[in-house]
Amino acid sequence: MSRSAELFLGVIAAATLAMAIVQVGVIVVAGLLARRMIRLVDQVERDLRPLIENVNAIGRDAARAASLAAAQVDRVDRLITDLVGRVEQTVASLQGAGPARKGRAMVAALRAAVGALRAARRARRRRADDEDALFI
Repeated sequence: MSRSAELFLGVIAAATLAMAIVQVGVIVVAGLLARRMIRLVDQVERDLRPLIENVNAIGRDAARAASLAAAQVDRVDRLITDLVGRVEQTVASLQGAGPARKGRAMVAALRAAVGALRAARRARRRRADDEDALFI
């Protein structure tokens, strides 16, 4: 073998050794980086856990408030229905008693007011349903 061939063979061996050392170094650094990432993920999970629990509590409270509000709306609806029934009974008794134009006008005004209240309640209920859909 010639002297230059031995020199090139030595250079190739040194380059191969250098590449092996660099690859081992990269593997070690990648392992350390993976450990740091695992610690970071664990820390983020620990920090976010109370926040998630608070969001869940807020959701439970909102659901309870919505059910209470629905119960109140039902009570108001029953109250208005009873009121309208009584007004209609009064109107029927007044109509049977003879001409009462002023009474009829008052009853018509009361019916219009009750109708406006019902329409406003329906509109609020639709808006609340739309807002509930957006909340989810």
